[in-house]
Amino acid sequence: MSEALTPAEQSRILAKAALFAPPAPVLEDGRRELVGLSREALIAALAAIGEPAFRAKQLWHWIYHQGVVDFARMSSIARPLQQKLAEYFVIGRPAVATRQKSHDATEKFLFRFRDGQEAETVYIPDRVEDRGAVCLSSQIGCTLSCRFCHTGTQTLVRNLGPAEIVGQFMAARDAYGEWPSPKGDTPRLLSTIVLMGMGEPLYNYENVATAMRIAMDGEGIGLSRRRITLSTSGVVPMMDRAGRELGCNLAVSLHAVRDDLRDELVPLNRKYPIAELIAACRRYPTASNARRITFEYVMLRGINDSEAEAHELVRLIAGIPAKVNLIPFNPWPGSQYAPSSGAALDRFARIVMDAGFASPVRVPRGRDILAACGQLRTASRRAPANGAI
Repeated sequence: MSEALTPAEQSRILAKAALFAPPAPVLEDGRRELVGLSREALIAALAAIGEPAFRAKQLWHWIYHQGVVDFARMSSIARPLQQKLAEYFVIGRPAVATRQKSHDATEKFLFRFRDGQEAETVYIPDRVEDRGAVCLSSQIGCTLSCRFCHTGTQTLVRNLGPAEIVGQFMAARDAYGEWPSPKGDTPRLLSTIVLMGMGEPLYNYENVATAMRIAMDGEGIGLSRRRITLSTSGVVPMMDRAGRELGCNLAVSLHAVRDDLRDELVPLNRKYPIAELIAACRRYPTASNARRITFEYVMLRGINDSEAEAHELVRLIAGIPAKVNLIPFNPWPGSQYAPSSGAALDRFARIVMDAGFASPVRVPRGRDILAACGQLRTASRRAPANGAI
């Protein structure tokens, strides 16, 4: 497959994104949300109220570096301008509807957005270092219906906007008090972003890309692209674009090595089969021994965990700078699968490891609060035509 999107492919993806578009970033009182605006859009918003471009740099610092939500706390901006900004704009956050903590210290946030819809976000602390990863959602629900995934049982409600995506990270920083302090002793717990929550990021690419550019901006949140991992089930035409434009780490939800089985487990495979997916991985521009592609593989007892499948996996990814995350299946209410046995996991991992690929068995985190891989789901649903929920 060519790297470039055909007009038909681009039209299909953009049409789907438009159908499930997030609400406009304007409140009922007419004020505009500043979080989620690109630098260019922020400059334009300020120009519309007669303010010069340099104000955007000041606001950017206060919003994304300092985490300030109140214009009155922006000490480098004169009080009359603080009041003017408050008349036209707002700096918001998703509201924390619920917050749960697992026995293993994993935390799950249920964030509620302005329209009342909700998405889940997970903080996974590192077991060794005093830091951790924030697992962000990119959609409310999902359109892919992967058979082993609880999120896939919730139909797609809508895409999240840039403010809602980066806002999850910012709200998590609020919760942990991680914005800079005058003494310079603020902890740096939230060191990594993984786009592995609810939804398929590459079916909401424009909003995800805007949010991640904000996260990577050195004058704001300042996360390196090496600290951001985008996970996809294999939207092949968009993988090339994401690699070219964002250059963040790539994780691929593979889960099977035969098209007939992957068609069942990951229905997107019917559109972009394994050969096309692997070809896209081979041309992913940032892949190297220092920045390997991660292949995610949920281990399902008697389904995809045989030694023969381990050997076929090795053959498929030969020559790709890669590692394989073996994920014990995390059960959820109504699921039809069972986790692979310990012996099957060990045999599978050994075959992959002996072929030269790191193959860690991921230790499930947050299972007791349904925060582990494949367990996220909310009660949000699409509004019918009359607007009632």
